Amino acid sequence: MRSSLFPARRMSRACAFCLQRQHQPGIAPTRNLRASSTQQHRVSSLPLGSQSRSRPHTTSIPTTIRSFSKSRAVQNSQTDTDTKPKVPQTHYEFFPKTLPDGPPPRGPFPIDVRALRREYLGLQAGAHPDLHPSHMKARAQATSARINEAFKTLENPLLRAQYILSLRGLDVANDETAKVEDPELLMLVLETRECIEEAEAEGDLEGLRIENEERISECEDTLRELFARDDLDAAKAEVVRLRYWVNVRESINNWEKGKPVVLEH
Repeated sequence: MRSSLFPARRMSRACAFCLQRQHQPGIAPTRNLRASSTQQHRVSSLPLGSQSRSRPHTTSIPTTIRSFSKSRAVQNSQTDTDTKPKVPQTHYEFFPKTLPDGPPPRGPFPIDVRALRREYLGLQAGAHPDLHPSHMKARAQATSARINEAFKTLENPLLRAQYILSLRGLDVANDETAKVEDPELLMLVLETRECIEEAEAEGDLEGLRIENEERISECEDTLRELFARDDLDAAKAEVVRLRYWVNVRESINNWEKGKPVVLEH
């Protein structure tokens, strides 16, 4: 029997070294390494569709991005809408400084005409077509026309009252059947027309002028109360009455000797 090539002392050291290698956790056995390599090979050899199904989380990333992008687009759209200037929907909205409360019943019927004119002039100065580039002139002209119409309507008590009723669905201005059924009022209107036609000079109408202006003021005061309590039916009848006296005013202002007087209701 042949003796070992290594001395007994050296063999014991080698065995101790082998035992130490086996107890180290960081070094896997050769069999485990081979198994791991085999599993990696099997995964890499799977079809592409099977690999994608094994990782379902990859499809959620584009969906999240699309949702975020859509949310940002909606926010940007809302921001753009908020930054656009609001287009006035009524004559009152053109003059927020003078008429902050809007039409009756929330706002009053009487108007500070001087303040209204100041705000009107400022608006017209900013909307003048000459201050805008060529491609914006048509729009500026349309805006200027709307501002002018709003001012002309609101500064006149009769037109203002008719406009307020139109906002509530009552078209008194174009309603040919809107007449006063009061016989005493109709008789008074006929007598006033005769006085205007029989006048020999303009000075003869001065007393009638003063009396008629008092009637107009009374109608305006009545409308203020009726609009304040939102009594639209009574306001409609009072507007027709006011229209008679406004026609009398125009007939007096346009008087000519021998010229017939036509009082429209």
